[in-house]
Amino acid sequence: MKRLFAKILIVMMVCISYHLTVAAQPGNTEIMNAINELDGRFTALDHRLDMIEKSIDDILWFDRVGDVAYVDKIYMTGPPPAKESNPTGQGAGNPLKFWSYVFIPRDADPAKKYPLIVLPHGGVHANFTTYHTHIIREMVAQGYIVVAPDYRGSTGYGAGMYHRIDYGGLEVDDVDASRQYMIDNYDIVDKDRVGMVGWSHGGLIGLFCIFDHPEAYKVCFAGVPVSDLIARMGYKDDEYRDLYSADYHIGKTADEDVAEYRKRSPAWQVDRYKNTPLLIHTNTNDEDVNSLEVEHLIKSLKAAGKQNFQYKIFDSMPGGHSFDRMDYKEARRIRLDIYNFLNAQLKPPRPFRNIGDLNKAAYRY
Repeated sequence: MKRLFAKILIVMMVCISYHLTVAAQPGNTEIMNAINELDGRFTALDHRLDMIEKSIDDILWFDRVGDVAYVDKIYMTGPPPAKESNPTGQGAGNPLKFWSYVFIPRDADPAKKYPLIVLPHGGVHANFTTYHTHIIREMVAQGYIVVAPDYRGSTGYGAGMYHRIDYGGLEVDDVDASRQYMIDNYDIVDKDRVGMVGWSHGGLIGLFCIFDHPEAYKVCFAGVPVSDLIARMGYKDDEYRDLYSADYHIGKTADEDVAEYRKRSPAWQVDRYKNTPLLIHTNTNDEDVNSLEVEHLIKSLKAAGKQNFQYKIFDSMPGGHSFDRMDYKEARRIRLDIYNFLNAQLKPPRPFRNIGDLNKAAYRY
């Protein structure tokens, strides 16, 4: 296996070297076309590898939480794609299909109602993985049902799904559609006890969900949320910016369409926030979402006279962007505070009383 990887690496290096050698030479159209085709094949291979990785991780869910939760993966729909490659073609305008994970406590009583947590994943292009194992175990142990949507733009479902990305746009409707699906299809879900939890990109989605549907969510936690795409485009590199300005996505850079990027930034949309109880966390050494973004969100909420939110700015906590999702004791204590905030509104049947309860639920001791 190591020899195979070594051969692949050598071939890739030769291709890259050749690419650089001929790219500057005029009249090599045929060679450049061949190189572009090769680049396309590597991109397609990336998506295939993502799909394999996703399939493996799906199996791991049953091993890691199957002792405490019924695990399922549900196929549902959101709004039609933001952009159609062929707007007049067969199937154009149909609702977009996507998958959501569902976790139900194994001891759930079919005759009772349980609170629901909607948990969108982070990442510009990413998906819901067993990275969240301990968090799912903690939520299920308290009696929560959890739905975790792999909304449009998620990886692991091929190039087609990847190119459907609509950051801060229709992906928000996908996530809210997962909430409505659970209410419509699971009698044990209490529609009046629905909470939103999201980190990073998922935090942005969570904020927009409570902005757009304040009547649907009793409470929201937004951890290190992406809050200001305009500022973000300023401190990220071109490779990151290209994810947004790609033709299949926004199609313009922030300086070409400031209004569009503002529309997709919670810090610029706080007038839409009503009064859903909201907790916001950020960390000063976050290497992904600079705390300046979240501080802009907090200051904007204050300036708009919003009242029903709380926040905490952590100072250089270990783990940076992932500080409260880590497995050390202080991270667990922070999560306990988050659950206490959620539990006050959602009233799960078995709320954690202390850190010992959390440890037993997540780490089996």
